[in-house]
Amino acid sequence: MPFGRRVRRIFWRSVLAVAVFMVAVVLLFRVINPPTTYYMWSESRRLGGVDQEWVRLEDIAPVMARAAVAAEDANFCMHWGFDVAAIRLAIAQGSNRGASTIDQQTVKNVFLWHGRTYIRKAFEAGITPIVEIIWDKRRILEVYLNVAEFDEGVFGVEAAARHYFGVSAGALSARQASQLAAVLPSPKTRSASRPTAFLGKRAAQIRSGAATILADGRANCFQS
Repeated sequence: MPFGRRVRRIFWRSVLAVAVFMVAVVLLFRVINPPTTYYMWSESRRLGGVDQEWVRLEDIAPVMARAAVAAEDANFCMHWGFDVAAIRLAIAQGSNRGASTIDQQTVKNVFLWHGRTYIRKAFEAGITPIVEIIWDKRRILEVYLNVAEFDEGVFGVEAAARHYFGVSAGALSARQASQLAAVLPSPKTRSASRPTAFLGKRAAQIRSGAATILADGRANCFQS
């Protein structure tokens, strides 16, 4: 067999093996909570430990789920993993801010690594549709809220609620939920319990957005 043909065969077999492995892992995490993530593991090594406690979506205050969606991906219930309109707008504005969906962020946090390399983005683009097909929207949001970073070494909404406000995730008020959601883009430089004027304004916008998606039905896919 020609050398070039052997190389192509090995390459495509490797691609198939990776794809089968990823589908298997996504299927597993549909019913089993991810024990950790690469980023959480690396932060644990750096800091000597992290704070995280898994909590079911039904045990999280509904306003927290709506606040996170309003802040990060208002069309979460309407797209299939990629918000094409947001991507087009970001390209037109010369920025990728606001183009990454909760699906994509969940894939990055659970299966990949942080960083803006083209390789990571390619893997993210390949895995996101698999997650969207195998998990429902409630599972995607549940995993996202449990692995998102809210402060240095603080992962997941349960640990964040106790860290910032001394309450469980299920007891968060609308104001507290909006302040937690407001730190998500930059958790190491923002504080939910000591918000700056900018963060307070952003939290107020998130509260308004959370009320809007409840009223117009854009929260229907994850509200019980």
